[in-house]
Amino acid sequence: MTITKRPLSPHLQIYKPQLTSVLSISHRITGVLLSLFSAMIPITLFFIYLGESYFLELKIFFNHIFIKFILVSFIFVLFYHFANGIRHLFWDMGIGLSLRQSYYSGYLVILFSIFSTYFYVFLFEGF
Repeated sequence: MTITKRPLSPHLQIYKPQLTSVLSISHRITGVLLSLFSAMIPITLFFIYLGESYFLELKIFFNHIFIKFILVSFIFVLFYHFANGIRHLFWDMGIGLSLRQSYYSGYLVILFSIFSTYFYVFLFEGF
């Protein structure tokens, strides 16, 4: 193997993270997380199906502060992925492709996700 003195392509560590790249990567990550979290739904329904004693155990499990944090995070991920998906649908139609509009819509996605999560969580007093 011969060693050439060609320049290497820049590595990810020298790039400064931009809002657009961070939102793009986080959209992909949230898609994977939603797929993983969706396995909780049939498991929860199965425990409810087993009877009242299992339901009460499940209720105690979901009352733990760490589990509540995970559920609130899941709700945020759900709203974020939904809003960013709508943003991508507008891009597919050719709307909002300029850099300024892209940053503006990115900030809107973040604000929508935060406020929607807040209102959803605190709308239900028993959460």
